[in-house]
Amino acid sequence: MSDSPSYFTQVDISAGSVPSAGQPPVSGDLTETNRLLREIVASQHKSCDLLLELLNQVSLQQRQRVAELKAWKEANPELAKACRQAAESLSTVHTEFLSSIAQEAAENADGFTDSEYALGEFIDRYGPRLAHFNGVLQLFAQLGAPLPSAETPSEG
Repeated sequence: MSDSPSYFTQVDISAGSVPSAGQPPVSGDLTETNRLLREIVASQHKSCDLLLELLNQVSLQQRQRVAELKAWKEANPELAKACRQAAESLSTVHTEFLSSIAQEAAENADGFTDSEYALGEFIDRYGPRLAHFNGVLQLFAQLGAPLPSAETPSEG
């Protein structure tokens, strides 16, 4: 193992560094090194600016959606309250429904691995109903959620 080349090296880039006896002399001068380091820092600043711009673009749609939802809730406060109550009520039903599906899946797990037909029947029986239930519950929860607080992060 001592015959293999080292995969780790150390380079001293500080101003005034002098190569040690075991190292080959550094090509170029310190001004070139400093120029390259400045370019790297400038490139990182540009990357940060681009990332900030990208973040603003991505979050624009989310902010618009929140504003639309807030306007809807303010225009329909009673409906928003009814949606919140429906979400709370359906949440309990959803939990019981998931529990019964999980129990049936656990009881029939061996049959599902042995028979593709049994697995298909299980999915056909519960899949669409569960997907629709989840969609309705999500809609009620979103429409009935409390309005965001007045505190908003500063936009830059």
